[in-house]
Amino acid sequence: MEPLLGVKIGCLFALLALTLVCGLIPICFKWFQIEGATGRHRRVLSLLGCISAGVFLGAGFMHMTAEALEGIESEIQKFVMPNRTESEGNFSGDARSDHTNYPYGELIISLGFFLVFLLESLALQCHPGAAGGSKVQEEECSEAHVLGLHSHGSLPSSSRSPFRALILLLSLSFHSVFEGLAVGLQTTVVATVQLCVAVLAHKGLVAFGVGLRLVQTGTGTRRAALSILSFSLMSPLGVAIGLAVAGGDSEGGRGLAQAVLEGVAAGTFLYVTFLEILPRELVGPEAPLAKWGCVAAGFAFMAFIALWA
Repeated sequence: MEPLLGVKIGCLFALLALTLVCGLIPICFKWFQIEGATGRHRRVLSLLGCISAGVFLGAGFMHMTAEALEGIESEIQKFVMPNRTESEGNFSGDARSDHTNYPYGELIISLGFFLVFLLESLALQCHPGAAGGSKVQEEECSEAHVLGLHSHGSLPSSSRSPFRALILLLSLSFHSVFEGLAVGLQTTVVATVQLCVAVLAHKGLVAFGVGLRLVQTGTGTRRAALSILSFSLMSPLGVAIGLAVAGGDSEGGRGLAQAVLEGVAAGTFLYVTFLEILPRELVGPEAPLAKWGCVAAGFAFMAFIALWA
């Protein structure tokens, strides 16, 4: 076996094991279930949720969105450059500049955002009763009114949460496949190890956050475990695809299709982060400054990892 192939297979199993273990921790231990938590236990779980919210926020902006924008811009340039010399005499410099400077990446990410918005709106239109709040939501909101403290509005409804948890899982799964694909396409042992370590550095924390989110949205243990298992398989699947197509290129639009899919995934991820995760964690009136610190800490960790990822 070639050393490079052996390293990539090792990376495949490392990504699978770390994601699976970290994702199953909050599912297998009842301590992480917030429904039965009270007092200090509940506050600790709330702060853990805020850290995971910061991690998701950082993953959305510093990894998924940044990589999608870079990939889309790179692929568009590949399509534009061959045609630029052909149309050199037909268009002015300003026209070419306007064509290449259009924010295609931001547009595709926004389309992903509005796609999930549309799907959720259709679901609510077909099932109007889905707007009802959960018991935990009612307790926390009534607590805020009794104390006369500021609240950021009601929590996302319990019926919406499973749908948004599914969207979160799907968007992260898309991103994980592309991360694994990048590892599988590396041409040297050093580059493969460096990229794999960078992916592992944030993969475990993101997987833990997904498991915690599934638990806190009331997902059943078996379904949550299967969700984490499927999520854990995405990066190894990407590595396997990278191994299969190693030595190929992005001709025929494959690279552009991948960049567009990642952009749509980033948009869906941002939708869930801002309309589900952050509101759920910030709605409670207790310790607002501590919550801010936890969200900022989670974001800072992902921003730090982005130096190498």
